[in-house]
Amino acid sequence: MSEKLNVLLVEDEELARDLLKSYLKNHPSINLLGECENGFEGVQKINELKPDLVFLDIQMPKITGFEMLQLLDHKPDIVFTTAYDEYALKAFEINAVDYLLKPFSKERLLAAIDKVLERRGNAEEQSDKISRLSELSTGEYLERIVVKDRHKIHIILSSHIRYIESMDDYVLIYTPDGRHTKQNTMKFFETHLDPREFIRIHRSFIVSVSEIEEIQQYEKESYVVILKDRTKLKVSKSGYKNLKEALDF
Repeated sequence: MSEKLNVLLVEDEELARDLLKSYLKNHPSINLLGECENGFEGVQKINELKPDLVFLDIQMPKITGFEMLQLLDHKPDIVFTTAYDEYALKAFEINAVDYLLKPFSKERLLAAIDKVLERRGNAEEQSDKISRLSELSTGEYLERIVVKDRHKIHIILSSHIRYIESMDDYVLIYTPDGRHTKQNTMKFFETHLDPREFIRIHRSFIVSVSEIEEIQQYEKESYVVILKDRTKLKVSKSGYKNLKEALDF
């Protein structure tokens, strides 16, 4: 391979960053662009520097590695570096390039780089791989959602979501503070939000149970959900069935 891989480190522990740098030093295929100590800085640097490869920790302060992936405009290859083995299976299921469990040896790191070099030519995997990486959840149900609004990053607690509306290939998340745009599917949120707290009432709407004020019939077998602020949302036949099962009426 004639060109070097441009590499960025995103890791909150200084000792871990220093170890990675020592392992990567003088590698003939690596050009180290820099390092970041948290996910916010990682988003900025990745979108700005456009590295080929990112060594990414998962458990970091502010936002996790998985949450950081959801905010990227540039889509690099990802090698996870973490002290936790609980995410390994999920990471490999969504085709992560590699998963290094701390503490790892220099030989193990070099093997990961070899994997990246082998796969760089397989372009058709790239976009699908990063989209699945960004939809990976670190828990059974989402407790928070990270969204980017221009130059700001917002962390939305799931308990603050009023409802979610589908808009083609993205969604609008409504909260008491306003609405936010997120590039995820409705299916993703239907699967990853706690079904005891959120109900899919229509192909276009997922609503928080706590926000429902009443369910109103306006035509034969046609219903709307009325929220506490009097917002009206359409209910499909399957959505009405979901409501009946969840609310037991």
